[in-house]
Amino acid sequence: MASVTPFISAEELVARLPEVTLLDVRWRLGGPSGRGAYAEGHLPGAVFLDVDEDLCGPPGEGGRHPLPDLAELQGKLRAAGVSADRPVVVYDGGDLLAAARTWWTLRWAGHRDVRVLEGGFPAWADGLTTETPETKPGDFTVEPGHLPTIEADEALDFAAKNVLFDVRAAERYRGEVEPIDSVAGHIPGAVNAPGVLPEVPADTQVGAYCGSGITAARAVLQLHATGREDAALYLGSWSHWITDPSRPIATGEEPAKDPGQ
Repeated sequence: MASVTPFISAEELVARLPEVTLLDVRWRLGGPSGRGAYAEGHLPGAVFLDVDEDLCGPPGEGGRHPLPDLAELQGKLRAAGVSADRPVVVYDGGDLLAAARTWWTLRWAGHRDVRVLEGGFPAWADGLTTETPETKPGDFTVEPGHLPTIEADEALDFAAKNVLFDVRAAERYRGEVEPIDSVAGHIPGAVNAPGVLPEVPADTQVGAYCGSGITAARAVLQLHATGREDAALYLGSWSHWITDPSRPIATGEEPAKDPGQ
């Protein structure tokens, strides 16, 4: 299904609920954890996974939201019931940030059939439950590399030859403010696109980064929805870029670069 659309509507999910593994990944940057919201009410059959604790490794040299140890990731996914031959649907609070990062992680790890609930939790109107489902352990095996990524040593060349979207707020991109990371600015050559992503010709590669690989995963999800399954993610994003002081940093506006050319 992922090759058709990465989204699923609430109406379609109602009909397919018994045949999917459903993951509740409600999350907010800086907390609190979505476990409390899950306990208060969730979609029937949904299993909760915490983006910070279950789907990301500890912050550090890999950035603020690096991938976790892959064996640990596989264990968490299997414990949540994820199997290779069973479709997965993920939902968050509606901003599609945590859901997109979970979608990306599963697709990158080799799961072929992952979709995101369009509109997230607020779109569901068919009844909630407070019961934690009995989950049969899954058999999914993490096989990394099934979605394209951009590594730090590739980013400058990628931005020069292709289109690398910086999807953070414009003032962070320009280096005027930096409320989270220790250094302000952007990767030289990157195109700021904090809102709707401009169209990019099919013969031009496209990638995205943000502060720590969460918002950029949503950009990649949106690009997949338009058929751009070649869209690459710089997972470590800005929080990883700045860990090496030898990497160049740009501030202000870049010279005009039309991503449609």
